[in-house]
Amino acid sequence: MADNKDLRDGRDSSRVAGEENYEIQYIAEKLDVSREAVRQAIEKVGNGRKEIEEYLKKGR
Repeated sequence: MADNKDLRDGRDSSRVAGEENYEIQYIAEKLDVSREAVRQAIEKVGNGRKEIEEYLKKGR
């Protein structure tokens, strides 16, 4: 049975859900930083994935 393309959910891949450990872990592993560094980045620049990654890359 094919998926109904009219049904959409609320996910937004451009944002990081800070309360979800798997998202924190993914960013931490991707950028080789600690989970705490990712949490601090979210507090500092917000939950935009691009902004978090730029912030953490610049901090190296």
